[in-house]
Amino acid sequence: MPDPQPTLLALDFDGVICDGLIEYFQTAWKAYCHIWAPVDETPPDGLAEQFYRLRPVVESGWEMPLLLRSILLGVPESEILANWGTIALQHAQETTLTSTDLAAKVDQIRDEWIAADLTHWLAQHRFYPGVLDRLRTTLTSSVCPFIISTKEGRFVRQLLQRQQVEMPESQIFGKEVRQPKAQTLRDLIYQFSKDTENPVEVWFIEDRLKTLQSIKTQPDLDTVKLFLADWGYNTLSDREMAQQDDRIYLLSLIAFSQAFSSWL
Repeated sequence: MPDPQPTLLALDFDGVICDGLIEYFQTAWKAYCHIWAPVDETPPDGLAEQFYRLRPVVESGWEMPLLLRSILLGVPESEILANWGTIALQHAQETTLTSTDLAAKVDQIRDEWIAADLTHWLAQHRFYPGVLDRLRTTLTSSVCPFIISTKEGRFVRQLLQRQQVEMPESQIFGKEVRQPKAQTLRDLIYQFSKDTENPVEVWFIEDRLKTLQSIKTQPDLDTVKLFLADWGYNTLSDREMAQQDDRIYLLSLIAFSQAFSSWL
């Protein structure tokens, strides 16, 4: 019996392939300065490192400057990890800005940075060890890889091209798709099922547990194998919950570089 492997390998980008923490912090700090106007616009020592540790609580970009606000107000990390939703809303109310306003501010700062110096913005991204080699290998195999990301597809392509990874545009689904990742998986299954009589085996790697849990509740996606990337933006609690879940596999960076059979 052949070793198990997917027909389609779907991967999130930020937190699975690419580490954007440096860019996230710099964008968040600029947004924080716009909102709260500190006297000194030089970030305090250690702030970036705290932000990196707590980044997994952020579900949407508008929360990033609020996370910095929470850290600078001295809210304990344990409380942020346990009650971030409530804390974020409290800080948002303090600013009198809505989540839409905050998102627009973060997007504006990022857009201005990209317009002024795209090369510098791209350079703030790093790739996890071994991930690009695995992606290159998969691109030349019988397994068809896809990227499903909330980052704009053009930036995903540019970041990959800087690393000499050429991935067809048709295999990158970015922010511009404007639909849940579950729907993109559904569309891919439908598209590939039309062209084959064999079952389409889809494996999906994501670093956000809530995304995987949402997909798990959808009956028409119950054949999709779900993997939580333990190297991404998730917490110890997330990883422990994944280990106890009969639908979600906890995947290590070492296993990711090995044969598909070692993932299960």
